[in-house]
Amino acid sequence: MAGNGKLRRWRFSLKKATAKTKSEKTKPLDEFICPISGLLMFDPVIVSSGQTFERTSVEVCLGLNFVPVLADGSKPDFSTVIANLALKKAITSWCATTGADLPCSAPDLSLVEDSVRKLMSSSSQDEGDSRFRDSEIDLLKGMAEKPQVILTHAATQLNPQSIHPRHFYSSSSEESVIANIQDTPPLPLVTRPSCYSSSPSASTSSEIVVEETLDPNSIISEEQSFSTKLQSLNVFEQEQSVILMRKLTRTDVEARVSLCTPQLLASLRECLRSRYAAVQTNAVAALVNLSLEKTNKVKIVRSGIVPPLIDVLKSGFAESQKHAAGVLFSLALEEENKTAIGVLGALQPLLHALHSDSELTRQDSALALYHLSLVQSNRVKLVKLGAVSTLLTMLETSLAGRVLLVICNLATSNEGKSALLDSNAVECLLRKLRTENVNSTRENCVACLYSLSLGNMRFKGLAKVARGAEVLRAVEETGSERAQEKAKRMLMMLREWDDGEEGRGWEALLGGGVSQTRYGGNSTAF
Repeated sequence: MAGNGKLRRWRFSLKKATAKTKSEKTKPLDEFICPISGLLMFDPVIVSSGQTFERTSVEVCLGLNFVPVLADGSKPDFSTVIANLALKKAITSWCATTGADLPCSAPDLSLVEDSVRKLMSSSSQDEGDSRFRDSEIDLLKGMAEKPQVILTHAATQLNPQSIHPRHFYSSSSEESVIANIQDTPPLPLVTRPSCYSSSPSASTSSEIVVEETLDPNSIISEEQSFSTKLQSLNVFEQEQSVILMRKLTRTDVEARVSLCTPQLLASLRECLRSRYAAVQTNAVAALVNLSLEKTNKVKIVRSGIVPPLIDVLKSGFAESQKHAAGVLFSLALEEENKTAIGVLGALQPLLHALHSDSELTRQDSALALYHLSLVQSNRVKLVKLGAVSTLLTMLETSLAGRVLLVICNLATSNEGKSALLDSNAVECLLRKLRTENVNSTRENCVACLYSLSLGNMRFKGLAKVARGAEVLRAVEETGSERAQEKAKRMLMMLREWDDGEEGRGWEALLGGGVSQTRYGGNSTAF
């Protein structure tokens, strides 16, 4: 009897535990649920920006011309849709294992449409100033109080106070360094490549003077003739034609728009492959001029010019490389182009161009990387390409200000933050703060450190090792208002750690022990 009683109690306990486990298992993973409809996905698809949705949800959003804001604050790019077969297989396997009902058809169109319309209603109520974070509002207000300036060949500094608001390109991805709480580093609001100049006197050796009078109306009206000359087998005729196009689009806005046609872009694309320096260089320079117009930026990328442009940056003539970096920077300003340029392979050549002998190439490459790293998919690619080590070594060069902006972007992602901490970025940034005298660069250093510190115990341990408290106290006393506020917050975090972790070795917080890195000081194993 006693033995049977124990057996019955054991069976009852087993049954209860089994029921609980089954209940837990029948709850699907968040990855299996469509962020828009909230339903288990039947036909999951990956969009250009990297997220996965139910295909019907994407189709409804496209039909209603609506782009939702996701829980992490990002906005998906629905321009390309690819079936996520791996996730569909995982959902099928999970349903078979747990006994959950596998969706046998696409969700009801009306239900999905109702969900999307609710999101649209919620989004419209929050549009106003809530679209901007505090830091953006302060930045825009400050810019509105400044007089308009004319951008010239030299107007490539990172000081937003000298740029008029109408030159500001806001990123709808909302994933940039502006995600930091208030007080963000100065943004590079320059919208023209360093290599561009509207002055005819800035002509280079490759731009041979054409002994004829320019007739814009005649050229624009004869698109077919112009395209034919660009494709001519007579190299001299091809050369003169591309020079003429470069001259015409240097200052004529209407010509830039009129000449940016699929036919002429295809002709320029072939000129990029030319082994004649004058043809290749002037073709890329003409693209710089065309890319200045916002309406042309997406057209140029969709014309297939980016791959040969990347080839020019990697192995073209020196002057061509300078202009190629400028084109990529100009095209990267357009939100719709950022993911595509990264996918087409521009990130690695741009990283390499940071070591170019040309100052203009280095400057435009750094700005291109900044704008491309506003997108999460490109941040992940940069980390995998080993960009962190390259960027940290550039902190001791004239590019430090712009490189810091890219580092700030990387620090907003989990992958970038981990790679930066593993590469001893805390020590590198604190060392830069100790020796740097330029206020904007110091402020960007503080911004990077602040991004790394958010919710990260490893930062506290690494800052302790690098004696970061004394550096931050100096910033708190003498830095700019924004830098002082961030330094104050970091010092508070460090003090809270000291109070809460007294008696515990801070080496444990370094997550894997202390090791030497190529940058000096201490870091952790990756």
